[in-house]
Amino acid sequence: MLEELTSTELRSRIDHGATTVLVPIGGVEQSGPYIALGKHNVRAGLLARQIAQKLGNTIVAPVVSYVPEGSITPPAGHMRFAGTISIPPAAFEAVLEGAAASLRQHGFRDIIFLGDHGGYQKNEQNVANKLNRA
Repeated sequence: MLEELTSTELRSRIDHGATTVLVPIGGVEQSGPYIALGKHNVRAGLLARQIAQKLGNTIVAPVVSYVPEGSITPPAGHMRFAGTISIPPAAFEAVLEGAAASLRQHGFRDIIFLGDHGGYQKNEQNVANKLNRA
């Protein structure tokens, strides 16, 4: 888990071949009265950790928690329910692009966006296509 390492520990891991990083993407949204708002973040983080362990030599970036969840004003989609946090699609894509550029700068060569659910898959693909072209 990247955020549990020191900069020196991370540099050593990258230098020794850990050049793949998973970027788990969750979200904060309602799913009914008995499910916690952050379930996507927890699930994305756990799945990314399991995948990294199976792959070996893979680092897991912090979970991206702020994602497009619907129009804020007027509220649409999940934004009609208390606790949902939404950001505009362009802001989400900018966050992914900036995170990937930062990770690339430090030596990661394979940067994988690991989205937890379908609402923002198109945004992930847009960013991946742009970065792959660059």
